Amino acid sequence: MTRGGIPFSKLNGSGNDFLLIDNRGGVMEGIDRPVFVSRVCDRARSVGADGVILIEQSRTADFRWDFYNADGSRAEMCGNGGRCAARFAAARKIAGREMSFETAAGVIRAAVSGRRVKLQMTRPAGLAVDRALTLAGKRYVYSFLDTGVPHAVLFVPDVGRADVAGVGRGIRRHRAFAPRGTNVNFAQPRNGALWVRTYERGVEGETLACGTGAVASAILAAVRGIAEPPVSVRTSGGEMLTVHFDPGDKDFGEVYLEGDTSWSCDGRLFEEAYRY
Repeated sequence: MTRGGIPFSKLNGSGNDFLLIDNRGGVMEGIDRPVFVSRVCDRARSVGADGVILIEQSRTADFRWDFYNADGSRAEMCGNGGRCAARFAAARKIAGREMSFETAAGVIRAAVSGRRVKLQMTRPAGLAVDRALTLAGKRYVYSFLDTGVPHAVLFVPDVGRADVAGVGRGIRRHRAFAPRGTNVNFAQPRNGALWVRTYERGVEGETLACGTGAVASAILAAVRGIAEPPVSVRTSGGEMLTVHFDPGDKDFGEVYLEGDTSWSCDGRLFEEAYRY
């Protein structure tokens, strides 16, 4: 642990905010990572964030990340987090503007141009269309795709009126997705874009955006014939993401998520931020 505090940067990708820590020199040594993350992500008692990304050494890529959700759980992949990690790595000279980095879902590539980052996503898997489940006596039809993390997508007539908290929480923990659980997206084509709201596993609530959810929703919309790539996805936070893929390829070809990032601040995390 660094005596003068742990240096961090806070970046935002379409409403998802993350704390980025360069751990290549071991500043996190001796710290219980899940506990640390759950405490520094607490918006009432610490800095607050949707997740924490530790940048670490890699033998096969420019760097490796160790990604945590706000509750301290690890996640295999995060599209908006990946874009923030790429911008951070480019700015800190950890990598060039074109880079590759290791995630639990595999090695992915990214290209950084100022605030805008185009991120290669992991190969989608587990496609399932128009499945049904029962929740509190009501039948829900959903489609499913794993875009690095699992996503159920419900196409709804009015995304603004969707019960993201209640229905999202119920489906997230439904036995159909045991034991991992799933993220849950509510999507609606509107005004030339796909409007998406997401209940995120690990955050355990609706977030302003979810990159992997945007990708899953866009691909499933194309499968259902209600969208064509590149698909513009409007997030809950009001930002637009662009999802690139090949609908003619059975595996959807190379999938990319593109959008802006913002750099909120740099600082240091002192012990009182995570030992309370």
